[in-house]
Amino acid sequence: MKNSVVIYLCALFTTIIFAQETPKPNYRQAARFSPENIAKMVHSTTVNPNWLQNGNRFWYQYKTASEGSKYYLVDADKKTKTPLFDNVKMAKWLSEITKDPYEAKHLPRFNFTFTKDEKAIRFYVTSDEEVDAKEDDAKKDDKKKKGTPKKEKKIYHFEYTLGGNGLKVLDNEKAPEEKWKQWANIAPDSSIVLFSKHNNIYWMDKANFLKAVKNEKDTTIVENQWTKDGEENFSYGGGSFGKTDKEKIKEKDDRKYLSGFWTHDSKKFVTTRTDSRHIEDLWVIHATKSGRPELETYKYHMAGEQDFYKEEMLVFDMASKSKMEIKLDSTIQQSISIYRFPRKKSSRRDEHNPTLLLSKKGKIYFNTVSRDRKRLDVHVADIATGEVKTIIKEHSNVYIENRGKSIVLFNNEQEILFWAEKDGWGHFYLYDTNGNLKNQVTNGPFHVDSFEGIDEKSRTLYFSANGIPKDEDPYYLHLYKINLNGSGLTALNPGDFNSSIEMADSNQYFVSNFSRVNTVPKSELRDSNGKLVMKLEEADLSQLFAAGYQFPEPFKVKAHDGITDIYGVMYKPYDFDSIKKYPIIEYVYPGPQTEAVNKSFSVSMD
Repeated sequence: MKNSVVIYLCALFTTIIFAQETPKPNYRQAARFSPENIAKMVHSTTVNPNWLQNGNRFWYQYKTASEGSKYYLVDADKKTKTPLFDNVKMAKWLSEITKDPYEAKHLPRFNFTFTKDEKAIRFYVTSDEEVDAKEDDAKKDDKKKKGTPKKEKKIYHFEYTLGGNGLKVLDNEKAPEEKWKQWANIAPDSSIVLFSKHNNIYWMDKANFLKAVKNEKDTTIVENQWTKDGEENFSYGGGSFGKTDKEKIKEKDDRKYLSGFWTHDSKKFVTTRTDSRHIEDLWVIHATKSGRPELETYKYHMAGEQDFYKEEMLVFDMASKSKMEIKLDSTIQQSISIYRFPRKKSSRRDEHNPTLLLSKKGKIYFNTVSRDRKRLDVHVADIATGEVKTIIKEHSNVYIENRGKSIVLFNNEQEILFWAEKDGWGHFYLYDTNGNLKNQVTNGPFHVDSFEGIDEKSRTLYFSANGIPKDEDPYYLHLYKINLNGSGLTALNPGDFNSSIEMADSNQYFVSNFSRVNTVPKSELRDSNGKLVMKLEEADLSQLFAAGYQFPEPFKVKAHDGITDIYGVMYKPYDFDSIKKYPIIEYVYPGPQTEAVNKSFSVSMD
């Protein structure tokens, strides 16, 4: 391939420009700025806030070439940003305790957990010192090595009080094994754990689960079988997609995950299962892995075939150990998605984070989508009787976009926000819970991308959208707020750039990361009125520019119809000569999907 100009566009078209004379190719220069090599010169480009439970506070890590990784604590209410700790002191303390050399600019990437009072952080560090393995681990050692004590790296579990002058060693126990997370579905109150085994539902109580957390192979663990009608291709949980036939046989007796939704009081569990026993087989050969290629056999319904997957929704009662089937129409071909209760951003790092039903009042909200994706219906089922009522119908002659279709249930479960493309644009609509349309909330020739938050007291909706400013690239994303009656549309982070947004659970503040492909990424904190609270970070691209990097060039051209604007990005060779002619390489990935280009600067830009 010759030296060339690469163009990415947000639509498909045929390129018919060829060079008469082309420069000599320079692959080495192009490789210098591959994503892998850029990552060695550019480190952090965005602030990812870890919101805390108390107050509008968050911590984040940011890495630059000059400072290395630094950790900060931000209090939005107090408008303060302080280091979580002094890197020089932390390196000194770690070196003194572990006897391993640490340097302030090269501290390891810590995985912090805050104590409940949020006055201290805890983390693990593995040292280079080897110690005799503890008895439980030693038993796992190969019997051939009997007589030679098994060694392992010494673990330090530290606690640091914010603003303190030293580290406290809590213990020398390594972080608990977390293999159980791959199969355990724990009730919100932790009283019972569900999982899949031999295609059926099994359960164990808290005491036995704690044994499994410590040692999954403990022979004293008592597990109880609940269902007996599960079978291959009509199983309760335990999906094996992507597994070879040999792997399925090897793992047939393992505990597997059972996906589903808990009621908030932990009394009931809702799950779906799919009957594909009657569907024809399809095959994949796993040939890229080392060793002999292996076969994967699975069920797959091809378009136009008479048979189709049949889904059912079931409710399991923890006290009576009974099950009840929700009354669905199994004669039509459709997929089912149950709506879940939104997780708080401040709980994302919690060890126990159960998936809850959207409603707290004994109802199951879910949608069904037809196979041709031209019909999406929202339903509500009574968890006690299994009766189903359809409350919202979205039907179209063309494909219905299903991304971001989670409904918002609020006002003591009396109102629903629903995203739809009824007028040709993606907008939010306000319904009551009987399915009566109250009003269209957002309106106009622009695209609402996603729900970001709602203030029920002031009846204010926060959302991200594209295409509202008429003088900028319509693919740039911004945050807005609007009253639920459709009035008061306000831009909260305007500017000629693309942004990503992370709102606090309180909806009072948000972190905005913004850039274009030809600007240095920046991060800032704003309040719910869009007022700048503080600038947080600016990415360090100094090494990249010193190596000769040049930003790509955004451009706009007309499509073949002479009307539609197409927004693209041009990546020229770094030794581009304006008097020479270059071939254009167009990157096209056949669909169906939307063709898109980078809009923000990132390390992974090709």
